[in-house]
Amino acid sequence: MVSSTEYGSHIWDLSLTVDHQYEDVEKEFKEEVTGDLHVGGLMLKLVEKIKKAQDWSDYAFWWEQKKCWLLKTHWTLDKYGVQADAKLIFTTQHKMLRLRLPNMKTVRLKVSFSSTVFRAVSDICKMLNIRRSEELSLLKQSEGTLKKKKKKDKNSKEPVTEDILNLCNSPVSSGLPANSGLYSKTMTPIYDPVSGSPASSTITWFSDGSLNEQNCSILALSHPTCSPEMLAEMYQPRTLADKAKLNAGWLDSSRSLMEQGVMEEDQLLLRFKYYTFFDLNPKYDAVRINQVYEQARWAILLEEIDCTEEEMLIFAALQAQYHVSKLSLSSETQDSTCESEVDEVEAALSNLEVTLEGGSKSNILEDITDIPKLADNLKLVRPKKLTLKAIKTYWFVFRDTSISYFKNKESALGEPIEKLNLKGCEVVPDVNVAAKKFGIKLLIPVADGMNEVYLRCDNEDQYARWMAACVLASKGRTMADSSYQPEVQKILSFLQMKNWTMCSQAASEPENVDMKPECFVSPRYTKKFKSKQLVARILEAHQNVSQMSLVEAKLRFIQAWQSLPEFGLSYYIVRFKGSKKDDVLGVSYNRLIRIDMATGDPITTWRFSNMKQWNVNWEIRQVAIEFDQNVSIAFTCLSADCKIIHEYIGGYIFLSTRSKDHNETLDEELFHKLTGGQE
Repeated sequence: MVSSTEYGSHIWDLSLTVDHQYEDVEKEFKEEVTGDLHVGGLMLKLVEKIKKAQDWSDYAFWWEQKKCWLLKTHWTLDKYGVQADAKLIFTTQHKMLRLRLPNMKTVRLKVSFSSTVFRAVSDICKMLNIRRSEELSLLKQSEGTLKKKKKKDKNSKEPVTEDILNLCNSPVSSGLPANSGLYSKTMTPIYDPVSGSPASSTITWFSDGSLNEQNCSILALSHPTCSPEMLAEMYQPRTLADKAKLNAGWLDSSRSLMEQGVMEEDQLLLRFKYYTFFDLNPKYDAVRINQVYEQARWAILLEEIDCTEEEMLIFAALQAQYHVSKLSLSSETQDSTCESEVDEVEAALSNLEVTLEGGSKSNILEDITDIPKLADNLKLVRPKKLTLKAIKTYWFVFRDTSISYFKNKESALGEPIEKLNLKGCEVVPDVNVAAKKFGIKLLIPVADGMNEVYLRCDNEDQYARWMAACVLASKGRTMADSSYQPEVQKILSFLQMKNWTMCSQAASEPENVDMKPECFVSPRYTKKFKSKQLVARILEAHQNVSQMSLVEAKLRFIQAWQSLPEFGLSYYIVRFKGSKKDDVLGVSYNRLIRIDMATGDPITTWRFSNMKQWNVNWEIRQVAIEFDQNVSIAFTCLSADCKIIHEYIGGYIFLSTRSKDHNETLDEELFHKLTGGQE
């Protein structure tokens, strides 16, 4: 028998707060409970005490001190560890959140604050009609990127009012289960031949109905109008350390928004985190393509990624395609059939091979025949300290993933002067089409760092063949790979855009065109050139892209962005084990790069394909990675939590497992296994 005093000691008061809107009902409650009471029973007792008839199904307990949700209603208070000092808040799981999209538009929608961020982003993307949600995530702006903006706001006399797109009436926003979000491959989609946005009848291919025609057009169409004042207010990184601040605020995909301090009506950034844009298809991806394009556009305008003056003018010309097209759009273009436009864009896609890894449409037999080789006279340039660069012509032979060079063609049967293994190297274009300069910079890993080698080609065709071979070899692939020819074509098309000739009309009458060049180039170039000069140069470059449809212009822009040497690199400041100084770590879709913080030069590259395993020591927050050939590295992250880098590595490995042949449903469990960690 248990005495009454002993029995009484097992009963205790628990403080409960109810997050409701009723003025005539108290919000604070004390409930007598025992440790073996399950969470569902506590909910029932509380709702009975509130005495208000409403749908409480979206409510759950939030444990403020422990920063966690009590979602397993069959668990007892003892199992959760809830004791008398706990304060539980009975609140809704779905709350309003403001998201700033890549096109700088802000949407307001209801999101699950109790699901993992991975699941929440998936639901958000269904609402916004964006496929491949695994490529995106939520980013909290770090204080370092907001300081400049706050100073500007203090000096501003007029308050800035922002247009916010409200999407709070969708099924997902209301807390109802979403549909699978998959599209049917048997559909016959129709889209606008000018903008590439879906026609009204196809808006709900796979969305949950939250987008009406007007909202869809806002998300799928580009509006490239920004003032110099708007650019000046935005954070522009000047150094690698500044760029590292951009990636410090990624949320943990394995935890919920509430667990990471995000509150109702907070603003977060929705961004493409992983730069592997799988299966971009204008039939279904009007919103997705536009948002990728916008993220690329702003990265270039804000100088988050470096590009040459020649490349900047190409990006400006492709943006100007929207501006010029609106001025000169003829009724004939509007009357063209959607079907022919779909065919044109599909043909353009086949040529562009937008996906990072290139296409795979060639005959499989090509991959099992003899591996082709390249042999040409090229100039070899070796930088020498304190002296001029040594430039000399040799006979080069490219076979497998290696380059050998000889004194001349006749001596090619003997031993080479040197053989360069390109597997794991960095390949950087060094091109100026106007100056007829076609160079390839190779940074080849050696024991004490990176060995620099420059190759100079004679013309565009030679450059495209050798550059494509070098790019594939750096990934461990040969020219027999089915992606070699598409890579060559991609490089040639990019060079063709650079190879423009001055149009007399464009050059002589730039004042006749109502164009603000500050909207199309970064501040560095608006300071370098006068406005009329910029307009003339943009229109000059525009001659080569003037015949493109707007969808193709976006896809070309994305392709050109992907061709930049720094594309896809996310930077973090780290301290390597055994080092006495800080370095920058660049994380890409297929490699890690150690970069000298002072000079910006790559020191070492490690490919994911050579990685055996990686783990995190959560006590000292150190990431350790093992590669082939007994290579091991370890580092601590100084500019962000080490969990972010851990998730980046696991996320890219997860994305590399995707295939068009597989079911569209994501293996969320595998994602969390690769990215979650064991803190």
